Amino acid sequence: MIEVKNLTKRFDGFTALNGLTMTVPTGSVYGLVGPNGAGKSTIIRHITGVYRPDLGEVLIGGEPVFENPPVKARIACIPDDLSCHAGASIRELKSFFKGLYPAFSDERFTALADIFKLDQRQPLRRFSKGMQKQAAFWLAICTQPDYLVLDEPVDGLDPVMRKQVWSVILEDVATRGTTVLVSSHNLRELEDVCDHVGVLHEGKMLLERSLSDLQENIVKVQLVTDRPIPPELNVLHKSMTGRIQTLIVRGDRREIAGLLQQCNPLLCDLLPLSLEEIFIYELGGVNYDVKNLVL
Repeated sequence: MIEVKNLTKRFDGFTALNGLTMTVPTGSVYGLVGPNGAGKSTIIRHITGVYRPDLGEVLIGGEPVFENPPVKARIACIPDDLSCHAGASIRELKSFFKGLYPAFSDERFTALADIFKLDQRQPLRRFSKGMQKQAAFWLAICTQPDYLVLDEPVDGLDPVMRKQVWSVILEDVATRGTTVLVSSHNLRELEDVCDHVGVLHEGKMLLERSLSDLQENIVKVQLVTDRPIPPELNVLHKSMTGRIQTLIVRGDRREIAGLLQQCNPLLCDLLPLSLEEIFIYELGGVNYDVKNLVL
């Protein structure tokens, strides 16, 4: 389990994280989302032990991660920027990783060579961005981490390789109980792989729930009625197209349906929201602009 408790981090007077608390359950795939500048990269650097907290703590398996080599040896991270290893080849990085990670598997490295068909002798700087990401996944997966931290992980990969990479990761989750933390703006893809979601806003956790609970707690309503909307409904957003009202409503689906029947509607459809829509409307509640959204 990854536990972040009341974490605060400041840079030159700017508060990047402000009392952030979050929990990533063991064996889960946790999607970390938020607008640019919300603090996603900062929290990842704390979880991987790069930054020391100003206040609060970060625990991996119940132990602090900062300056704790045995804990860090259980974590593999694929950052968005891979330039720090650009001069090394895959073969050289393999030797380097074996010195850092006691669980590194040569057998797995050989097996994955059929998936990541890359020249092991070429320096990474000669690879395309997508090929560099493939190399990073190849090496990270072979460390057999208990915790895999990914920042925009499949950016630059073609659709076939994206599917292949996620297949390997999810197999590790199922068979080894690997805990995966993913930060990404590709919410459609996160929706397919995540079972928990945390939404950051201005250095704080706006909400944190399982994806199923999140989708059950907010619905899209398409409604045609001549009567007013019951005031008990917690309407996050409303728009009109002809006679059809589209409402984004927070609450229990059955309770919402019951209240809407008071309007004697000619049409009343309750539809699930995508993770992208949930993200937009939850942030709309904290003055994130959704006024021009076309439903």
